[in-house]
Amino acid sequence: MDVEIIARIQFAFTVAFHYIYPPLSIGLGLLMVIMESLFLYTKNKEYEILARFWTKIFALTFGIGVVTGIVMEFEFGTNWATYSKYVGDIFGSALAAEGIFAFALESGFLGILIFGWNRVKPWVHLVSTIGVFLGSLFSAVWIVVANSWQQTPAGYKIVGEGMHARAEITDFWEMVFNPSSVDRLTHVWIGAFLAGAFLVLSVHAFYLLKNRHVEVSKKAMKIALVVAAVFSLGQLFTGHHSAEGVAKNQPAKLAALEGHFEASAPADMYLFGWVDKEKQEVTGVKVPGGLSLLLHGDQESNVTGLNAFPEDERPSQVNAVFQFYHIMVAIGMLLIVLSLVGIWAWWRGRLFTSKWLLIAFALAVILPQIANQAGWFAAEMGRQPWVVYGLLRTSDAFSQAVSANQIVFSLVLFFIVYLILFLLFIYLLTKKIKHGPYDPKEETVRPNQKEMAHLFESKK
Repeated sequence: MDVEIIARIQFAFTVAFHYIYPPLSIGLGLLMVIMESLFLYTKNKEYEILARFWTKIFALTFGIGVVTGIVMEFEFGTNWATYSKYVGDIFGSALAAEGIFAFALESGFLGILIFGWNRVKPWVHLVSTIGVFLGSLFSAVWIVVANSWQQTPAGYKIVGEGMHARAEITDFWEMVFNPSSVDRLTHVWIGAFLAGAFLVLSVHAFYLLKNRHVEVSKKAMKIALVVAAVFSLGQLFTGHHSAEGVAKNQPAKLAALEGHFEASAPADMYLFGWVDKEKQEVTGVKVPGGLSLLLHGDQESNVTGLNAFPEDERPSQVNAVFQFYHIMVAIGMLLIVLSLVGIWAWWRGRLFTSKWLLIAFALAVILPQIANQAGWFAAEMGRQPWVVYGLLRTSDAFSQAVSANQIVFSLVLFFIVYLILFLLFIYLLTKKIKHGPYDPKEETVRPNQKEMAHLFESKK
């Protein structure tokens, strides 16, 4: 099998598995800050119980995320030696900044966050929670900056020629604020907030369906629902702005995302469909001139299509890029609808009594994860055949000394180890959820409303 394809599959597998956990950590970090802040403000013990409970789950996701992220750095050196040499100056600066400004902050406060309950003052513990949350945000900053530079290179010069060529930074801040970094960063942050919010909604909707931990679950759902509603709507705007940036800086990618082939013509917007690359047709439901309208405010405006680019300079897997992109968009719209329906049910006093809505929230935990993965696949596959857009081809970036058999062997080993880690994560997460938010020393038997009514009637 082709070494390039196997190396790409291995990296995609490791990154996709790793990307389950950092968004959860970032999203849960925001919710922990809110819960703990509400405890300090209201002195309501139930907010502290929620903050303690979700801190335990945060620690679990953080630990798995760190372990699974280390592997990718080794893959740069083993499977992608030419790439590592080419972007080493750029990535070295960004990853060093992550270690100094993000990981040090996050890990420095992590001990207080996890073990500081009842050992430090409440406001000190809140500061540690905020520190860990900010550390996770800053970590995302530098990873997204490094990846965005691959999409839209800026602030660099090329030194050397041929196999000895490499990119060097000429302007650090121009590299950091490259044309796509801010749009992509806000999009990633909001995706993470939604992943955390819908995990909290799912767990506490499950508790309400089982009539367990009712009061704390109501409070947790209100917090998570507000976060979900605000950021699901926010994601709509960041996504649109990001698409405008792609149209300007990576027109071939945008054409693949939307299945637009004509070199220069008004472009439809497909709600869903199937791309036939050979016939250069898309079969599906569309809004005529919708893409032109979104990009230029005019349904008759021309949009650059795939045929404007040589075949070896545009994505080859057009249908896959199209499908991943539309899966992300469809889930984003579904999350908006679900969040707003939840807000409406809350306003009507039916949020905690509507069984179908609680079931929907309990099952919706998987949706942000699918959207995050699909968005990443669309972005990376849409950049092909470039690993650094317009500068370095993917076919020139992998290690020539590594054989396909070696990569397959390591891929099988990674699959086994990651499967064990995933099963361990699911087991520990399920165990914590089944246990509930109360510690054994603090947990009391809280009668539900039916039991309270029966007790009252018997006393009468």
